[in-house]
Amino acid sequence: MAQGQVIRPNDQFLKQASSTIDPKINHCYQCKKCTNGCPLTFAMDIMPNQLMRLITLGQKDEVLKSKTIWICASCQTCTTRCPNDIDIAHVMDGMRRLCRAEGFQPAEDAVPKFHDAFLATIKCRGRMNELEMILRYKLRTLDLMSDLKLGIRMFLKGRIKLFGHKVRGLNEIKSIFKRSKV
Repeated sequence: MAQGQVIRPNDQFLKQASSTIDPKINHCYQCKKCTNGCPLTFAMDIMPNQLMRLITLGQKDEVLKSKTIWICASCQTCTTRCPNDIDIAHVMDGMRRLCRAEGFQPAEDAVPKFHDAFLATIKCRGRMNELEMILRYKLRTLDLMSDLKLGIRMFLKGRIKLFGHKVRGLNEIKSIFKRSKV
């Protein structure tokens, strides 16, 4: 956004975010506790408090094109620090879902690929299998060789197992994924 540019609020985006993500979004009064507590602001293009302000102003494109929603690690620090009880980490997650649902290109391409690989592994096995998840992620990013030496060292030290453990209730886990449409 250029300095001095007039921002025209878009009530529809705020209503959408309030009704589907967190009804308290517009309670943010810019105390900046979320930003001051966030361990990842060094990598963000828009600070968490600024992102909350952009949402209340209805700046959908700027929010959904930001790196911030993808950089957020959902550590919950912002949420626990918020004096207005806004679940900011959940808002970030909701913005990531909205970004994908609305067809925006994620600003951080590797994050959704990692997320998809992680969920696909859980959906298939019922629990995490590191090797399978790494392979799924590497195939999605086509970055097959960059950590090969590290992977071999981890395997030799027993940090990565070839086969995961069996899970009881795998059908129930698959049912949860089916109901959630993931």
